[in-house]
Amino acid sequence: MSRLGSMGARLYRGEVGYDFVAKRKIWYGISILITITAIVGLAVRGLNLGIEFQGGAVFTTTQSSTVSVTRAQEVAQQLSGHDASVQKLGNGGMRIQVSGIDTDTADKIHGSLAKDLNLPIDKIAADVVGPSWGETIANKAWEGLAIFMILVVVYLGIAFEWRMALAALVALIHDLTITVGIYALVGFEVTEGTVIGLLTILGYSLYDTVVVFDGLKESSKDLKKQTRFTYSEIANRSLNGTLVRSINTTVVALLPVAGLLFIGGGFLGAGMLNDISLALFVGLAAGAYSSIFIATPLVADLKERDPAMKALKKRVLAKRAAAAAKGESADQADDTLQQDDAAGAPAPAPAGAVAGSRRAPAPRGRGRTPGKRR
Repeated sequence: MSRLGSMGARLYRGEVGYDFVAKRKIWYGISILITITAIVGLAVRGLNLGIEFQGGAVFTTTQSSTVSVTRAQEVAQQLSGHDASVQKLGNGGMRIQVSGIDTDTADKIHGSLAKDLNLPIDKIAADVVGPSWGETIANKAWEGLAIFMILVVVYLGIAFEWRMALAALVALIHDLTITVGIYALVGFEVTEGTVIGLLTILGYSLYDTVVVFDGLKESSKDLKKQTRFTYSEIANRSLNGTLVRSINTTVVALLPVAGLLFIGGGFLGAGMLNDISLALFVGLAAGAYSSIFIATPLVADLKERDPAMKALKKRVLAKRAAAAAKGESADQADDTLQQDDAAGAPAPAPAGAVAGSRRAPAPRGRGRTPGKRR
């Protein structure tokens, strides 16, 4: 067995582990800081919307030109009077995007651009997009997002419980906010491919969360019948048991997405594929973080407020205090608690009672009236 596989088996059996739930305030603080930074970046810098959302034209050369990318950008900006961006394509051509122009302006630029780039006009394809199309796409995206969120909450509420549904919803909003904030801070262009990527990462983000929740539901089925672990401790054991699986799933998902992003986008100039892979890469990383550090600790926080879980925690701590009073180590105390639970032993006496050993049965042969055995 590999070293990672051995570590995963030990985590699953509870032999080793990291107390994620106990340190949840640290993770909450980090997430709040990142989220505030993303919101501030979104409010100050805003999103760099592509022509799909604000209208414009895209000129794609099907033949390489002797003009550099920088020069092509300057020419496009001079001819249109608007901002322009140029992307080098894998076949040697260029993708020139000019925002905020109408069809008539695009037709005028088309001929002049071909002349300045030393290319025949039929070697430059022009596509004009109106702002109304982008508005329609944005509205459909918001509708799809709202429907998805409602279905997620309903399903998780039925399959698990409302606390898990709420925690999963918070994790999803957390992932979307971070992804959109990174786009605003770095200045990545938002296209229809970005919207597709954002909607796709919701499923990936939810997958890891549901895996952990399923294990937690199974582990806490008969939680009230024992006095060895609190709900938070069971949640942490479930999280550690699926930790390696979550890491492996995320890494395996990130590798092909990274290939699309850095190879397809960086070297081949893959256009929309680059936009989708960028949103997926950021969202997958944020989703893995939220499923481990946000969703499960938040469920434990909400569950520990339940009166039954508060009573369970008091019983667990009382038993541990009684075991510590006997001078037992942590491991011995756990063994004693497990044996007591299996034997159905009563809970320890409340604080202030006189501690003493249990009454042992009278030894055989003592206390009998002397005489002949029958």
